[in-house]
Amino acid sequence: MKPYLVKTPKFVKWCFPKRIWGFPKPSNEVYLTFDDGPIPEVTPWVLSELQKYDAKATFFCIGDNVKKHPGVFQQVQAEGHSLGNHTFNHLNGWKTNTKDYIENVTLAETVLQDFNNPKIQPSKKLFRPPYGKLKSSQAKLLEKKGYKIVMWDVLSADFDQTISEGQCLQNVLRNIRPGSIVVFHDSLKAEKNLRFSLPRLLEWLDEKGFSTKTL
Repeated sequence: MKPYLVKTPKFVKWCFPKRIWGFPKPSNEVYLTFDDGPIPEVTPWVLSELQKYDAKATFFCIGDNVKKHPGVFQQVQAEGHSLGNHTFNHLNGWKTNTKDYIENVTLAETVLQDFNNPKIQPSKKLFRPPYGKLKSSQAKLLEKKGYKIVMWDVLSADFDQTISEGQCLQNVLRNIRPGSIVVFHDSLKAEKNLRFSLPRLLEWLDEKGFSTKTL
């Protein structure tokens, strides 16, 4: 059994109602998200694919990657996509004490703000926990700081190098619904599955009349 679920069960969403899992909308809007970037090897390609369909997405950035590749980060923003915090070092909340975790998120936020251009887009204070793992104590403090904790409805599992490219694509196609938040990763680990799946998904969404929105 895989250590993750492609489709988030309803009971999980019920257990954590303050977290954003998706949007129950009658219209055909979906929300593509990309975690773990930005990196020059993958993120600009993702932006190029999105641009072909005038698609918009939300990028949850690792602070250390933003610090290393500020130009790529600024390109994401300049092309009209939303930005979110994914900690500075991709920390697992379950394995990190709350004080250290919040400090790491704050460090990432400082870096994001250093390279953010508020004239293009003001900060929305979006946060996604790496691995989806977050203690209740950490969540409460982040919410007090004004963060909206964004989870997901559909996990592409592009990071799983044991599945085929076709399986990665089917993970999304079989589970996406109007209002779904879908997770991809602009990372080297996910690159193979991502490069196969994303163009085909964008073509399918266009054919089916879906629109892609930022969070």
